[in-house]
Amino acid sequence: MASTALAPPALRRKRRRERLRTLGFLSPWLVGFPVFFGYPLIATVYFSFMHYNQIEAPEFVGLRNWTYVLTQMPLLGPALWNTLWLVVVMVALRVVFGLGIGLLVTKIKTGAGLFRTAFYLPYLAPPVAATVAFVFLLNPGTGPVNGLLGALGIPAPAWFNDPAWAKPSLVVLSLWGIGDLMVIFVAALLDVPREQYEAAELDGAGAWGKFRYVTWPSLTPIVLFAVVTGVVQTMQYYTQALVAGKLASGVSIGPGTVIQPGYPDHATLTVPQLVYSLGFQNFNTGAACVLSLVLFVLAMAVTTLLLRKRAGLLRAED
Repeated sequence: MASTALAPPALRRKRRRERLRTLGFLSPWLVGFPVFFGYPLIATVYFSFMHYNQIEAPEFVGLRNWTYVLTQMPLLGPALWNTLWLVVVMVALRVVFGLGIGLLVTKIKTGAGLFRTAFYLPYLAPPVAATVAFVFLLNPGTGPVNGLLGALGIPAPAWFNDPAWAKPSLVVLSLWGIGDLMVIFVAALLDVPREQYEAAELDGAGAWGKFRYVTWPSLTPIVLFAVVTGVVQTMQYYTQALVAGKLASGVSIGPGTVIQPGYPDHATLTVPQLVYSLGFQNFNTGAACVLSLVLFVLAMAVTTLLLRKRAGLLRAED
């Protein structure tokens, strides 16, 4: 009877210890979420209704910033178009190329580790250094790529100096650093049970049949992950486009130099660049916060659409 009477308090102490242990594991998120996400989001919403130049005290202006950004800002259309273009084209090609290289590497019998390393190393290059190298390689006047194309009798494009080729050049740069997706797809491909391929061969399935009915169903969650993370990252595309535009413009960058992003002809202008230009070059913090919220809502909407079982680009497994 004594042991029965002591059981509830002991059980309560055990549950209390489990709760404290759980809170300990959750503490980084419980602290980080409000500090690094909740507070910045609330502050962004607050400043979107203020006139604030980062020097004087904020002044409430109502919906004036929202009206300016959504109806009067001249560069909002090109920035949105370029960002959405990169989201659609760049994310799709990165997933296709990453999966293709993953399939190629897993089929190699000799030197597979060497090929994996060769494909992964470009991903480790710093974004600024990789962009600088690509701009010089694709220089229309002195670049070796155009020199080779000219020697072969192929018309050489102006790459980053041509509005029609600037965004495709950024896509080529992103495909060069495809190592991150390649590693993910290689791990997923090696995890597919070999018994399923053997069963498909017994049923008479060829290479395409095994990919369609065995490989692809196993890779669907990984493809969905790659698409969602790619969309979120491309919505924040900033460094490569800014550096490529500045270098291709040929303007020397020094102390006090202010260069409007988007060269050539706003072809590389993205929404994050416009946010930076508004907030830190023109000191229009209110409009920059409005544009940040617009980008946040677009990213959340696209991500939600992709995660839906039937409304997204990929159908998640039940």
